[in-house]
Amino acid sequence: MNRTEKEQVISELHKRVDQFKAVALTNYRGLNVEQMTQLRRRLREEKISYNVVKNTMMKLAAKGTDLEKLNDYFEGPTAVAISYGDPIPLAKILTEFEKTLPALEIRAVLVEGRVIPPAEMKSLASMPPREVIFAQVLGGIQTPAGQLAGTVLSAIQQVLGTLQARADQLTESSGAES
Repeated sequence: MNRTEKEQVISELHKRVDQFKAVALTNYRGLNVEQMTQLRRRLREEKISYNVVKNTMMKLAAKGTDLEKLNDYFEGPTAVAISYGDPIPLAKILTEFEKTLPALEIRAVLVEGRVIPPAEMKSLASMPPREVIFAQVLGGIQTPAGQLAGTVLSAIQQVLGTLQARADQLTESSGAES
């Protein structure tokens, strides 16, 4: 690869790593082609890219991005998984594959600008998807709001009942005077 091609590859990598939500660096040594294909296919289903990269090129592409925080982990055979959306599917897939393929090693993970250890990635993998979390939060907000509305409605009905009783009482007393 000549210098121009390298610069083009680095520029393209830089564009790809500039907008990520989560990145995982893995050591893929020991995986055969079929296993790598399965892993790539599963990640691709979640719109996550998984590429083997040259460490020096990746370090150059990472300049000026949060990915620079992982520069110390770019050693030996490295494959990079990049997620532009929810980081939970990335964590789930890599954790799942790490269990079934012990040769796959998660070296480092960067989630929204924060480096997390691989052990913490396992807890991220156990979280429900973002949509479920949003539904739980909205449900938690909706229940007290419904209870408050019921309480306010009950109080209003009591006041209206009292006013109606007083109006009836006044009507009866003015009818008795006539």
